[in-house]
Amino acid sequence: MKFNSALENIKSYEAGKPIELVVREYGIDKDHIVKLASNENPFGCSPKVKEAVRDIIDNMALYPDDSMIKLKNALGDKYGIASDEMIIGAGSDQVIEFAIHAKAHNGSKVLMNSVTFAMYEIYAKQVGAVIVRTPSREHKMEEFYALYQEHKPSIIFLCTPNNPTGDALDAQEMLSFIEKVDSDTLVIVDGAYMEYARFKDPSKAIDPKELIGKFDNVLFLGTFSKAYGLGGMRVGYGLAQAQIIKALYKVRPPFNITTLSLEAASVALEDEAFVQTCIADNFKEMKRYEAFASAKGIQIIDSYTNFVTLSLPQAKNSSEIAQALLKKGMIIRDLSSYGLNAIRVTIGTQVQNDRFFELSEPLL
Repeated sequence: MKFNSALENIKSYEAGKPIELVVREYGIDKDHIVKLASNENPFGCSPKVKEAVRDIIDNMALYPDDSMIKLKNALGDKYGIASDEMIIGAGSDQVIEFAIHAKAHNGSKVLMNSVTFAMYEIYAKQVGAVIVRTPSREHKMEEFYALYQEHKPSIIFLCTPNNPTGDALDAQEMLSFIEKVDSDTLVIVDGAYMEYARFKDPSKAIDPKELIGKFDNVLFLGTFSKAYGLGGMRVGYGLAQAQIIKALYKVRPPFNITTLSLEAASVALEDEAFVQTCIADNFKEMKRYEAFASAKGIQIIDSYTNFVTLSLPQAKNSSEIAQALLKKGMIIRDLSSYGLNAIRVTIGTQVQNDRFFELSEPLL
């Protein structure tokens, strides 16, 4: 059977191994497995969310509210923007898919960082777009601007803080770059980890209202999968001026978010205190990883997220390290598929982090 030829050059996204698969493959007791691979909130979601979801469980026979008005109102209160300036997706990566299909096409160019979220490339290649990457691992605006001038891309992706490295752009530097971009180029600012960056360093914080109010060619992405602890609910959002959102709605399927997910995300926004407590603990525990890396002589990328990236010396192999830890029930992310000899580790609870240090000590 023949398929779309564009699929020939696409590698499937490799998600972090689920706990259930490790149980089956290695025969390890589920209670002895620690997953620090997918940047989930180790404390889960707010208790208020769990209560709210239980209260609506009897409504599962009905389709969800496709206007998503409760969630949009909650997001509107958070950011001070109108409902026609937002679109909800099954994770922010679905909004990325909407944007690619609405703006890019066969032969158009999509500019992104050398090392960044894999789904940008995967979705772009699905429509036959040409991928243009900067040479440096970290985002350098001078490199972006040079490639922008040379290639005139249809879409530019700026991931800040960046996944999978954890570094973040200075907000003013990013805004200065966007000011020089033609209004027909869609600039997508992926802020999946912005809650963490805003907590750690205000100079890295991006105000979506200011961003989309100033630029008519920018789409800001956010998610409930990280700080809000709702990875399993799959809810993300895009914020932009109404003309962009109107175009994205033309490629959005109906009822793309479940009733449970809409309720969970709406209520999660009501318990900001829970989220801030989780974020504070995250950076407290991150200091332990920084001390561990320093003691081992391992380079650690300054992170504004809920994970750390450890760049390993040549004598160590990231794939071998990750596999050895996996056999011991510790799931982390090997970044060799990104061209890096590095491992990415989600910041867990104190107990989970203790386990990582214990198991990785003899390997690193």
